[in-house]
Amino acid sequence: MISIGQIRLLESRVIKAIEYVDRVTEENTLLKNKLDSCQKRIDELEVNIQRFKEDQGKIEEGIISALDRLNQFEDDMDKGISMAKADAQIVPQREETVPVDHQSESEIEVEEKTEIFVPEDAIEPTQSDSPELGIF
Repeated sequence: MISIGQIRLLESRVIKAIEYVDRVTEENTLLKNKLDSCQKRIDELEVNIQRFKEDQGKIEEGIISALDRLNQFEDDMDKGISMAKADAQIVPQREETVPVDHQSESEIEVEEKTEIFVPEDAIEPTQSDSPELGIF
């Protein structure tokens, strides 16, 4: 037979079980809310990561493009300098003083001048699309 003591013990255990289930349910709700919050933060961070990757790609493309333009500029400058050296014409000119009656031909002064012809386009290449580097 069941005694009143057993019923009270059973009732006490049922109450404790109900309280435990309530606590666990409340904790479960809090954990679900925290999980939702963390998942939202993860989604935000993933979006930021994707943006950073895209920005990094654009930055890398910009740097590569700038380096290519700089290499092209250097190549153009080298070509211009080479062409200027090849086109440079050394033209010696002599100026003589006319011997006066009291000078002999051995006393004639000879002065030598050298002129170098450099085309203007070899000095400053004109490129409308050349980048402004701001380093000079």
